[in-house]
Amino acid sequence: MTDRLLSLPLFLGMSRDDLRETVDEMAFSLQTCSKGRVVAAEGETCDKLIFLVEGVIDAEARPYDNGYTIAERLPAPDVLQPECLFGLTRLYTRTFRTHTRCQLIYLDKAAVMATAHKYVVFRLNLLNTICTQAQKASRMPWRNWPEDIRGKVLRFVTDRCLRPAGHKEIHITMERLAHELCESRLNVSRTLNTMAADGEITLNRSQITIPAIEKLIAR
Repeated sequence: MTDRLLSLPLFLGMSRDDLRETVDEMAFSLQTCSKGRVVAAEGETCDKLIFLVEGVIDAEARPYDNGYTIAERLPAPDVLQPECLFGLTRLYTRTFRTHTRCQLIYLDKAAVMATAHKYVVFRLNLLNTICTQAQKASRMPWRNWPEDIRGKVLRFVTDRCLRPAGHKEIHITMERLAHELCESRLNVSRTLNTMAADGEITLNRSQITIPAIEKLIAR
């Protein structure tokens, strides 16, 4: 357990002795989950921290009208939406489903608070994680909107994802995407087909797959 915790961002900087003491005192739960299992569902109360220590998880998000879905793959190590553990609305905003066989560590809220109170390093790591996400969110509305449709498509996806990198899968109709981008359906279709011909994306019926979106943003 100590070795697994050392790989997680929130425990970086803690000594092995402190980690051993934490493991002995706190009610950590280690679980191995098979592929396709829902770990946390959108709208479910977040009353614990879920650490991904091995494997890959799919995080799926959708708008309020359920008009489309965007799924991204999150590799280990990671912690699932720690910001949802606190604040006015303590609900997950995404559905997390195992993409591969995964190992997860669960730590309930009381244990999180006790660990943060006792260990300054853990407290700072938790605050830095939450504050970084808040600062990124506050800057997003002030970025210049891309002028070309390709840039708008990439911005549309990255603005709705947890990470601007990795595998993304969007289930959306061409009409809905055109509406979201304030562009004509024909122009959006032409742009997507050009991206597919260039090997940047894969197109299927009402589905866009981007293998590594960071490579497209860098161009």
